[in-house]
Amino acid sequence: MLIHPMVERLRGLGLSAMAEAFTDMQHSAAADDLSREDWLGLLVDREATSRENKRLGRRLSLARLRQNAVIEDADLRTPRGLDRGLFQKLTTCSWIRDSQHLLIGGPTGVGKSWLACALGHKACRDGYSVIYRRAPRLFADLATARGEGRLARLLTTLERTRLLIIDDWGPEPLTSEQRRDLLEIIDDRDGKGSLLMTSQVPIGRWHEIIGDPTLGDAILDRVVHRAHRIELKGESLRKRNAIATTEGLTNTKEK
Repeated sequence: MLIHPMVERLRGLGLSAMAEAFTDMQHSAAADDLSREDWLGLLVDREATSRENKRLGRRLSLARLRQNAVIEDADLRTPRGLDRGLFQKLTTCSWIRDSQHLLIGGPTGVGKSWLACALGHKACRDGYSVIYRRAPRLFADLATARGEGRLARLLTTLERTRLLIIDDWGPEPLTSEQRRDLLEIIDDRDGKGSLLMTSQVPIGRWHEIIGDPTLGDAILDRVVHRAHRIELKGESLRKRNAIATTEGLTNTKEK
C-alpha cells in the first residue's frame, strides 16, 4: 500500500486527524496485531475526538469565560453554603436542558464568579453554547450596539445562546434603557435558554437595582421563580489564599 497518497487523500477529504492516526499506526509495531475493524475503529475515534475538541475550543472562545475554572476543582470541603447535592445536580447541566436559571449570591470574594465560570465550562463541554459577561460590560455592549444600529443583532445572538452568564449584577441602579434591555433579554430566554446571574446584592434588594416597580416585578417573576439558588457565605477566599501564600513565604524565609 502506498502510504503517502493515502494520507494526502484523507487530508484532502478533511480528515486530518485520521490521516495523522494512519501515519502513527504505520510506524507502530503494536498496530500489526490489530484487525481491520480495530484499525478502522481507531482511525474513526481519532477523527471524532479531534473534531469534538475543535468544537469545544470554538464554544469556549465564544463564551469568553473570565476564569479558567473547571467543576473538578470545586472546593466542596470549605463550609461556605455550597450544597454538595445541588452542585452535583447542576454539573449534569439538566437545568440548562430544561431552560431553568441559577442565581449565585454571597459577599465579595467567596467564589461566585469562579463557580459561574466552572459551570459555564461544563456547559461548553456538554455541547451548549455559552456567553459570559460581567453586568457592566454587557450593558456597555448593548449601549454601543444601539448607537451603531446593531442592537437587534446582538439581542438575537444572546437569545440563541443556551446559557447566558451575567456576573457581578448590581449594586448600581439601572438606567431606563438598561431596564428595558434586561427585560427583553430575560423575556427572550423564556423556555428557550438559561440564565446564570451572580450578585453580592440580596435578591430582596433587586427591585432597588432595577429602579422601576413594574419592570422589577416582570423581571423577577421571569427569573426567580424558575431558578436554582446558591447562597455562598464565609470569608473571602482571595484573602485566605493571600494569607496562606504570605505565611508560606515567611516559613520559607525562616528556614
